[in-house]
Amino acid sequence: MRRTRALKPIQTTKNVENILSCTEVGQPLSPMARKFHEPESNVYIIIVIGFQTQINPEVVKANLVDTFLKQPRFSCLQVADEKNGGQLKWVRTEVDLDNHVKVPSPDLNQVESADMYVEDYVSNLSRTKISMSIPMWDLHLLNIRTSKAESVGILRVHHSIGDGVSLMSLFLSCSRKVSDPDALPTLPASKKQKPCSTSSGGFLQHFIRLFSVLLIYWNTLVDVVMFLITILFLDDTKTPLKGPSGVGSTPRRIVHRIVSLDDVKLVKNAMNATINDVMVGVTQAALSRYLNRKYGKNKKGGGGAAGNNNLPKNIRLRATSFVNLRPYLGNEDTAETMRSISDVKLGNLIGYVLFPFTIALREDALDYVRSAKATGKRKKATLEAIYTYFMAKTFKFFGTKWGSFPTQTTLWFSNVPGPQEEITCFGHQVAYVAPTCYGQPNALMIHVVSYANKINIILSVDEGIVPDPHQLCDDLEESLRLIKDAVIYKGLVDCNV
Repeated sequence: MRRTRALKPIQTTKNVENILSCTEVGQPLSPMARKFHEPESNVYIIIVIGFQTQINPEVVKANLVDTFLKQPRFSCLQVADEKNGGQLKWVRTEVDLDNHVKVPSPDLNQVESADMYVEDYVSNLSRTKISMSIPMWDLHLLNIRTSKAESVGILRVHHSIGDGVSLMSLFLSCSRKVSDPDALPTLPASKKQKPCSTSSGGFLQHFIRLFSVLLIYWNTLVDVVMFLITILFLDDTKTPLKGPSGVGSTPRRIVHRIVSLDDVKLVKNAMNATINDVMVGVTQAALSRYLNRKYGKNKKGGGGAAGNNNLPKNIRLRATSFVNLRPYLGNEDTAETMRSISDVKLGNLIGYVLFPFTIALREDALDYVRSAKATGKRKKATLEAIYTYFMAKTFKFFGTKWGSFPTQTTLWFSNVPGPQEEITCFGHQVAYVAPTCYGQPNALMIHVVSYANKINIILSVDEGIVPDPHQLCDDLEESLRLIKDAVIYKGLVDCNV
């Protein structure tokens, strides 16, 4: 068994004490952080981490003191400021790790399935909230062997503390490469646009630039109008995946499925697309298969065979798709901010777009990726995500309806890149990472995260609406296989379409 050891910090010129006296302490929560406290979107992030060794709780606690507790938000209460209308503010407090680190001892003789025990444990967490009398996070360490790991850690953090990207940065700053125990993990490099030269190019180049800028503003106007129409009255089609009002307060069943990153990259390269394009395409195909099966079962006399097209026409199904705004708002790249614990900046620098999904049965499986690629390209040429971020500040005076997350969409969708190689966290080798949320105003959330040569697809579902999440995982896995087989069959490997 690999020995666990204390984390060796990366040396930095920053003084850690500067973080401890952060000016954020004593300040009110940001408008985006406050959105995650609203009744219909009181959202928690849950990160399930599988380890390849048994967890040493004492080693974990010792490392938390020098990592998580150096972050003000992990050692601050969220207290109502009576002088400011009851608005929540950050207040520093002493942290008792025994209130945050839980080490249950299940009777293994009574556990029929370790996988189901962990799944039920996570689901039960979604039935509870963290008391606001302590900093709003906890960590559960389960030394129980499952089919995918030797032990499991479950980190639960209220979303007001930070978004998925900032928490991933914090997690990775606590991690090291397996191949080099003193080196930080490597994140996929983000593509940075080259600045346009103003000293070269003729009339045509200037016209193209002007047209591109005008197109972005036009797309933004269209998207803002569509967003306002959605908030007022435009609901998604009532499908077996669409939850009713109030679904944000229901418990969740959280499951995940690991697929090959190499398979996704094969499709990505063949289609000249992005990883996100491929995963959205796979999701569209899987949701189409799932809904077709559901509508087939609902047909009178069971007349909807699985091979038939049982889908209603013109299904409107949209995702609230989250976008990391750090590159747009001038913040450092995620890979740069995880050089040390003191470099990580927690917060909610995210916006979202209303992303329409194509729900239909396609003869050519690659049409799902082509559709996702086209929609993704269109959504990149808009400022919709920035608008929804600043809307939280602008519309907070006009009631929560305008500043809340839309309840009219069918699902939440998020994609966060993870480390490119195998890593250890506090000396424990990581087998998988599975982040997701509960408390969101939709019955379904699909989260995609990469780790080494794998991609993990995580579902967070209201079982009253989606009673068979493992079947949906099967559909996601099968859809990726069909799309990959179509690429190979058409001979599109190593060429563009």
